Amino acid sequence: MRLEIFGVEGLAEIQEGDDLADLIAGAADLADGDVVVVTQKIVSKAEGAMAVVDPDDPLSHKSVVEQESVRVLRRRDDLVISETKHGFVCANAGVDRSNVAAGRAALLPDDPDRSARRIRAGIKARAGVEVGVIVSDTFGRPWRRGVADVAIGSAGVRPILDLRGTPDASGRQLQATEVAIADELAAAAEMVMGKAQGVPVAVIRGAHPAWLGPGSIQADLIRAPSEDLFR
Repeated sequence: MRLEIFGVEGLAEIQEGDDLADLIAGAADLADGDVVVVTQKIVSKAEGAMAVVDPDDPLSHKSVVEQESVRVLRRRDDLVISETKHGFVCANAGVDRSNVAAGRAALLPDDPDRSARRIRAGIKARAGVEVGVIVSDTFGRPWRRGVADVAIGSAGVRPILDLRGTPDASGRQLQATEVAIADELAAAAEMVMGKAQGVPVAVIRGAHPAWLGPGSIQADLIRAPSEDLFR
């Protein structure tokens, strides 16, 4: 099996109201079975999910963080770990001032799964190809340093690849293995997008057909509180 991952370059600065599907279809040579990974930042810009903050106060977005949080799990100095209305647990409720205009902060899209579905349908209408779409964002990981990209929305990509009941390489039946395939694809795509290269879209080619299909990040990937040992 072989995967190709390439960034989609040449996209102009995204503005509110821009049609991301049209822009992506015009900039990338897409094929059936490709997975298109789109950063949360440009989805938020296109959808107008932005807040006004004081450009001279590096902490002025903290009031926005409180508004975007349904529950605060931890505070330490200026850092807030909170839960968003989507069920995501992340730093500052996903509110981000990087790669946006001064005096603005990007919020998470209202419904990232819906955003992914809209982009997927638009690409189908414009380019005539069936692709999967992932909306990605950068999260920290408990007990590990550094950040990694994860999927916060998907369409046409299974959030979870359930291998329970299938044999491993030795023929033993797997009992608990559920692969977060959408997260793995999001993290792989970030390697060609980076944080400062100005490449907000990547295409993954060669995805296994088992990875593609219906599903919702919010419904399928977020662990239910009843199964959570740490909250």
